[in-house]
Amino acid sequence: MNNFIDIIIPRGGKSLVKKVQDLSTVPIIGHLEGICHSYVDKDANPKIADKIIHNAKLRNTAICGATETILLHEKIIKKFGNRILKNLEKNGCKIIGDNKIRKTYGKKIKKATNKDWSKEYLSPIVSVKSVKNINEAISHINKYGTMHTDCIITQNKRSAKKFLNEVKSSIAMHNTSTQFADGQEFGFGGEVGISTNILPPRGPVGLNQLVSYKYQVTSKGVIRK
Repeated sequence: MNNFIDIIIPRGGKSLVKKVQDLSTVPIIGHLEGICHSYVDKDANPKIADKIIHNAKLRNTAICGATETILLHEKIIKKFGNRILKNLEKNGCKIIGDNKIRKTYGKKIKKATNKDWSKEYLSPIVSVKSVKNINEAISHINKYGTMHTDCIITQNKRSAKKFLNEVKSSIAMHNTSTQFADGQEFGFGGEVGISTNILPPRGPVGLNQLVSYKYQVTSKGVIRK
């Protein structure tokens, strides 16, 4: 069907998208998993962090822009990190944490495994990991994320710039809910999806991101010398 179809945008589960990518000879815009992260930095504002994390996870748990993993800088876990997690749990979210989170949280929660860092729950469940610094947060996102949407919550502009530049995400955010990952929210009109491709189109995709250019040239006999 190459003569009739310019591009395929498969929408559905991971297995469907992967199958189309493997078999199609027509170009594909892949919209795979949204394993999105929200990283709470040591210089985060507690009120802003709590508000953003709550929205990023629970506003709508079934969309690709929902945060699936929370990364907490180890210096803020006891200060206000646990408070953020308790607020989520109070609103029906199940917490899965690494050893440090489980030790400091004060309530019995399930232990996170490596499989959890690669899981898109699409439900009120979230994986939580402690990190020593921003470099560890970025490394974790680039290893386990799907280049979809990832956020840093911080008042430190230098840290924010480093995060935005170094995560491989198609949408990198600062002090913003990952739930804004949507073509309509970006002003692109009705959303086709979020492209995690490295080459264009990438990120939120609307009609303008799907069309190509056409150059029309006219003259009165101009030739190139």
